Amino acid sequence: MSTSTSNPSSPIVELRQYKLHPAATATYTKNTIQSIDLRKNLPLAFFGFPETGSIALNTAVHLYHYPEGTRQRKDERAALAKKDEWKQYLGGVKECMMQQKSEIFVEAGLVQDFEQVTGLEYWIKNDGSLNSDGESIVELRKYQLKLGYDTVPNFLKLYAQVLPSKLNAIGTHPTTQLVTILVSDVGSLNTVYEVWKHGGESSCGMEAMEQSRQASRGAKEWRTGIAEIA
Repeated sequence: MSTSTSNPSSPIVELRQYKLHPAATATYTKNTIQSIDLRKNLPLAFFGFPETGSIALNTAVHLYHYPEGTRQRKDERAALAKKDEWKQYLGGVKECMMQQKSEIFVEAGLVQDFEQVTGLEYWIKNDGSLNSDGESIVELRKYQLKLGYDTVPNFLKLYAQVLPSKLNAIGTHPTTQLVTILVSDVGSLNTVYEVWKHGGESSCGMEAMEQSRQASRGAKEWRTGIAEIA
C-alpha cells in the first residue's frame, strides 16, 4: 500500500468500492439512494455500478471529491458517523456488503492545462455530479503502470503530449467528455484513471463510448504515444 505524499489541505479524490451479495444489490441501492442527501457534505461526485470491465459486477462504486483534502475527509466522515440517520442507514446495508475497498487519488496537474478536461469540481458544481442521466454512462479507464519513482511523471509527460490527438480525434461522439485524470496517492501504487462521460441527450452511452474509442484508435499521435507508454 502506498503512503500519501499530498498536503493535508490539497484536494483529493476517494474511490470507494463495496462488493455486494448479488441478491442484496437492490436493497443496497434503494437504501443508498434514499439516504443520498446525507453524503452532500462529503461531497459525492458519483454513485453507480459497473456494466463491464475490471471492477466486479454487483460492486457499488462511490467517488468523492474533497477540495480541502484529507482533513476535510476526516472531519466530514467523523461528523457523518455521529448522525442517527447515518447509523440507521448503515444498519440497513451492512449485511449487503461482502467486501469494502478505499483508495485515495489526486487529480493530475495536467487537468488544468486542457480546456476540454473540466475536472471533478466543475462537474459537481455545474452538472450536479457524474451520476448518469438517461442513457449516459461513466467510464473509468485504468492504466496500471510498472513500479518506479519516475514511472508516473514520465507517463503523464508523454500522455499530455499526445492527449490532444485523442480528444480531437475525427469521429469522436459529440457527447464524449474527458472529466478528469486521477493518479493514485493512497492504495494501489502507480495507478492512473481517466474518467469519461459518454451519452445522454437521447444518445446511448455504450454506443457513444465505442464510437469514441474507435475514433481514438485512428488518431496517429495517440497511437504512437500509447505504444511508447506501454
